[in-house]
Amino acid sequence: MIRAKAVLAVAFSAAFALPAVALDPGGEQYKNLLTPLLESGKTILDQQIAYPAGTAKVTAAIVTIPPGNDTGWHTHEVPLFAYVMEGELSVDYGSKGVKVYKAGDSLLEAMDWPHNGTNRTDKPMKLLAVYMGAEGEPNAEPVDGPK
Repeated sequence: MIRAKAVLAVAFSAAFALPAVALDPGGEQYKNLLTPLLESGKTILDQQIAYPAGTAKVTAAIVTIPPGNDTGWHTHEVPLFAYVMEGELSVDYGSKGVKVYKAGDSLLEAMDWPHNGTNRTDKPMKLLAVYMGAEGEPNAEPVDGPK
């Protein structure tokens, strides 16, 4: 009985160990399984990432912006990782300029800085947004125009 439990424990551990090891960029034998998207401690505007206080809450969502539409001016007080899946997005950062993101681009979005994303193309734009927030804290807040 003890031997069966030991075998079961090893099998259970092995089933869940591979994904954790495979995602470790230091695991040399698994390097071909990784496609790095981004590694940074700073936002697209060169701001240091700062996590909110409180109980952690991660939210992942697909954001779709139809042709000619925009997000409206807003800010993020929580870190936001974004990966453009399809199309192109032009983001106006006011006095910091406009940046254009295309399919395959990854970024850590600006924090506490007004910006507006616009799809200036004739095709929908889709991105994966991963907010690293906290319980009770909004992921985005509407604001008046740029700084």
